[in-house]
Amino acid sequence: MPAPRTVLLTGAAGGLGTLMRGLLPAYGYELRLFDATPIEDAPGSIAADLADKEALREAVRGVDAIIHLAGISLEASFDKILRANIEGTYNLYEAARAEGVRRTVFASSNHAVGFTPRPQGDDPLIPVTTPHRPDTFYGLSKSFGEDLAQFYWDKYGMETVSVRIGSCFAEPSSVRMLSIWLSPDDCARLLHAALTADEVGHSVVYGSSANTRLWWDLTTARALGYDPRDDSEPYAEKLIAEQGELDPRNPAHACLGGAFTTDPPRWPH
Repeated sequence: MPAPRTVLLTGAAGGLGTLMRGLLPAYGYELRLFDATPIEDAPGSIAADLADKEALREAVRGVDAIIHLAGISLEASFDKILRANIEGTYNLYEAARAEGVRRTVFASSNHAVGFTPRPQGDDPLIPVTTPHRPDTFYGLSKSFGEDLAQFYWDKYGMETVSVRIGSCFAEPSSVRMLSIWLSPDDCARLLHAALTADEVGHSVVYGSSANTRLWWDLTTARALGYDPRDDSEPYAEKLIAEQGELDPRNPAHACLGGAFTTDPPRWPH
């Protein structure tokens, strides 16, 4: 698929959106920015909520593809998650369908499968075909988003790459993150691959760097053309000295979702 020229970036004022605003233009993209929070240093950005269907139609009109990062990224009440992450994602897909946008990259999350036990020892890497086991209302909304993407592919032929993002920060801040860290540079590489790969249908991929302590299988991500170049291992010695190794007897360490699987969920994720 030729590289899309104009890409709508929702959630552009958030942490991940801000990182991608700085990195994606180097791949040749013209970004149209959308967020409920105004972006002061980005003239022409769209400040609107995902509940605003007219604003969404305007936002998607004429773009070549969408990167959907918007929504609540931590646990919240079901009503808030419903409005922002579930109804909001539906509204975006409906706007894209009405305007003929054929490719979306959906920011899913490892928390869609958060109660899946993490690999230990010689256990195999976890495939993307592992059943949904959301660990929070937030994780439930990401499971819904993946199923919604599948529905829009099967019914309307709209392609989506659902990226189960791990933790995308400048560097990992916990021992758990050593296994699921996605460097900002690798994130941009993965999003670019998802935007340009041929015939993705609805593809689910894990989003992490090539970490030595990797938990999940990156085969489907690599099949898109993703070539991760970073590894969390240089941060391991310091983090393990400060926090100790993961303990499988600790409920917050036993599953992929980490502290999201505890009640109440604890941060960071």
